Amino acid sequence: MSGINGAKYKLMPVSPEVNLKAIEESAKKIVEEFGGKNKEYSIELIAFGLKAVIVFFFYSDDKDIETIEEKFSKIKNVASAQLIDMRKIA
Repeated sequence: MSGINGAKYKLMPVSPEVNLKAIEESAKKIVEEFGGKNKEYSIELIAFGLKAVIVFFFYSDDKDIETIEEKFSKIKNVASAQLIDMRKIA
């Protein structure tokens, strides 16, 4: 039986003018394909008008989480994708 983990990623746009909703929609598709559950998406103010998309979801132990970070970083207008929190849920 596999356990459940939670992961939170910060997706930084290339500039403050980037459409964050487009980044969020692309991230949603990646999380859905990955099989993520209990998904949450939010916009976080970083500094000087720059905002980041925060992606949180649950996933099972048998999934390779490293592949999703690479996919997030390939989203159009994303400068970086960083894992900022990971927890064992059950």
